Amino acid sequence: MQATQQRYYSPEEYLTLEETTDYKSEYIDGEIIPMAGGSTNHNQIALNFSTELNFAFKKLDYRVFMSDVRLWIPKRRIYTYPDVMLVAGKPEYYNNRTDTITNPQLIIEVLSPSTKGYDKSNKFKGYRTIPTFQEYLLIDQNQIYIEHYHKTDDNRWSFRDYDESDVAIGLASVSFEISVSDIYNKVNFEQVDGETSSDVREI
Repeated sequence: MQATQQRYYSPEEYLTLEETTDYKSEYIDGEIIPMAGGSTNHNQIALNFSTELNFAFKKLDYRVFMSDVRLWIPKRRIYTYPDVMLVAGKPEYYNNRTDTITNPQLIIEVLSPSTKGYDKSNKFKGYRTIPTFQEYLLIDQNQIYIEHYHKTDDNRWSFRDYDESDVAIGLASVSFEISVSDIYNKVNFEQVDGETSSDVREI
């Protein structure tokens, strides 16, 4: 069989297409990858965490963004939509686009079956090239399991995981604590995840 030729796009072409389609896609160094739809568990976890963050910092100089705000990673030429981002101070917009930022301090990803390997490996490598990025949480939507990474020095990261509901997670880069039970509030583990496999490629 003849191989299908891969079309590569410029960042500008991607942004133009993103404005005209009714679904979101990631841009990975020339390739446009449609994003799979999220489950109700995925949405509930992201909402739970972002709501707690937003309430905790409502009078402080931090901003919380959910998955409608795009992140640009220039060193890897990636446009992506993290589930939750925390920005210290004012957001830095890429090319004055108020839908695209470049300076998250904390990123939270809720793991989906089709993308969890990418989120843990090459996507994390891309995030680590962002100068302001200091902390990363990966939250499983099908069981109680959270991976927590925070930067301790140049090129050094500390890791801890959580698999019990009666403990709390304290962030390292900012004064904030949340219980695991609050993260998973109203999440139904008996629910079947109907997400289909997506065409996510490794960077």
